[in-house]
Amino acid sequence: MAATLNPILLLAAIAAIAAVSSAAFSAHPAYDSPATSCSAFADADLVPIRREEYDDGRILDITHAYHEDMPAFESDDGIGQFLWLRKSMKNGSIANFSEFKFPTHTGTHVDAPGHFYQHYFEAGFDVDTLDLAVLNGPALVVDVPRDKNITAEVMESLHIPRGVRRVLFRTLNTDRKLMWKKEFDSTYVGFMKDGAQWLIDNTDIKLVGLDYVSVAAYDDLKSAHLVFLKSRDIILVEALNLDNVEAGIYSLRCLPLRLVGAEGSPIRCILIK
Repeated sequence: MAATLNPILLLAAIAAIAAVSSAAFSAHPAYDSPATSCSAFADADLVPIRREEYDDGRILDITHAYHEDMPAFESDDGIGQFLWLRKSMKNGSIANFSEFKFPTHTGTHVDAPGHFYQHYFEAGFDVDTLDLAVLNGPALVVDVPRDKNITAEVMESLHIPRGVRRVLFRTLNTDRKLMWKKEFDSTYVGFMKDGAQWLIDNTDIKLVGLDYVSVAAYDDLKSAHLVFLKSRDIILVEALNLDNVEAGIYSLRCLPLRLVGAEGSPIRCILIK
């Protein structure tokens, strides 16, 4: 015998589904309701929202958006075209389908030990082996003195206490807005070899973040990287967007792509107040 539906329970179920549907639409800023959602897709003047802050400023996106004029290491021409629409609905495809191509050390990205050590590269110490526990957790944002690279003297002057494991260094690079300029600038601020060594010898830092394409100063590019990556304990995150970030303590969330065999990867990083 077929079961009979209780009309009261049926009405309650319909009300619950309606409430869930309404919440799902209102949770996204582009959808106020199912009705406005349908009209929005037909609105040719619809403008997408791009933000650096979310949840009334509680969440800060410190990842640079990828665009053709983003600076690339030792290039005057930016990264150039990196995105192609291979299949288009305008040309009869059932969906739009894009592909992209750029070096793994482009934009906001992470370095793995194999970046500067061949034996680590051959052994498989790629971005898929990086510790997510290091990439996620409490982080300190510090302002670096604006008149010099990060030397041992500068590191000592910052007075970073023991126990701090993640530090993002905001430098003159942010003030000069170097990540917003297409041409690579070799005068950017970064770590010198002695600054990297001082950090390793005198702090508990395991994640180092900086606000240009390399954490290491151009004149100490290889030697500073070798110091940082030798132990495989320190993770380097480069080209962070710290434009509107005040010095202080945040919760850091960073997730690289799981690129097996790659010594670097684009990474999405956010700070939560």
